[in-house]
Amino acid sequence: MAEEEAPGLRERKKRETRIALSHAAIRLSIERGWDNVTVEAIAAQANVSVRTFRNYFANKAEAVAAGHSERALRIADELRARPSDEPLWDAIAGAVQSQFAVGERAGAESDDDRRWRDALRLMLAEPALQGEVVKANAVAQNALAAAVAERTGADATRDVYPQLVAAVIGAGSAVAVEHCLRADEPISLARVLREVFDRIGAGLPVP
Repeated sequence: MAEEEAPGLRERKKRETRIALSHAAIRLSIERGWDNVTVEAIAAQANVSVRTFRNYFANKAEAVAAGHSERALRIADELRARPSDEPLWDAIAGAVQSQFAVGERAGAESDDDRRWRDALRLMLAEPALQGEVVKANAVAQNALAAAVAERTGADATRDVYPQLVAAVIGAGSAVAVEHCLRADEPISLARVLREVFDRIGAGLPVP
């Protein structure tokens, strides 16, 4: 039995290391500024060697973008776990909110919160990150399409519906995050995500 479980354990540990490196890259880039973060600093923050970092990512932009594809995998897992009789777009909204709005704090925005939000906006605007985000989007869309296909009985490779829904999930989530980052005053991401997916689920009627 131990031999059968070993591959799964290895894969879980690899995923945990990948997540830790991505989180470290994001956190340091926000705290220090993009140009002030090195691969060595990211590896040290995640308590691994630079060689280990290189086994997972070619550069810090790839490490940051990996957070996006990892979130999509969690959303896909959550979508699969939700009740089978729950309407599709309700299930999608719940799955997305469970991952994007995790750790969101209620109440007034502090100076630290504002600085964090501004720094995150600057990081996401980095040209070096844009190409990696495009790649991460492709991985995310395929993962979400597979989960949608399982839930609807469609074929993720032959039917257009799962890929279309996955693309809409990505676009809706991106709009909600961008809306919150650009707002003059703090806005609840959970609330905006709910509004976005309620509108999508209703067929995007004209307000």
